[in-house]
Amino acid sequence: AGLDKVIQNRSRKGGIGFSAEVSSIDDSKPFGESLKSVEPEDLIQYGLIPEFVGRLPVVATLEELDEAALVQILTQPKNALTKQYQQLFDMEGAELEFREDALRAIARKAMERKTGARGLRSIIENVLLDTMFDLPSVDNVAKVVVDESVIGGENPPILIYQEQTPDKASGDN
Repeated sequence: AGLDKVIQNRSRKGGIGFSAEVSSIDDSKPFGESLKSVEPEDLIQYGLIPEFVGRLPVVATLEELDEAALVQILTQPKNALTKQYQQLFDMEGAELEFREDALRAIARKAMERKTGARGLRSIIENVLLDTMFDLPSVDNVAKVVVDESVIGGENPPILIYQEQTPDKASGDN
């Protein structure tokens, strides 16, 4: 029996006769819902030793991050992943742009992998690794654009080149 079953058994009302509540498997709460009402006694019943449970002053449950929350994690914090990669590309003289559909695709991929926010970096790293390696040896790249097709592996990042001025093209400085 899982922890959710232990909680459901504790919270199930007992009764005999006409006042008894009949519950079926279909009436059971979703896994996350039942965990919200976890008590220390449930953890002990589940198999944790009482000495360990006694050392936990607060028992809190967490919910999985949704797509919007993962996109916010990618873009909003001071040291957001997208800002870190934009800074890396800026050091090579190129602007990095993540389109909105790419951010949502990154979030969906992390949700599919069940890695949450920790998996965001590896997804971006895998997508941009070759571009970051090649960028220093490629001249005149002004901008690198990442869209949903790049995240899906269908296309490489879009490179936008700046036009060379005649001075730079001829090699005169």
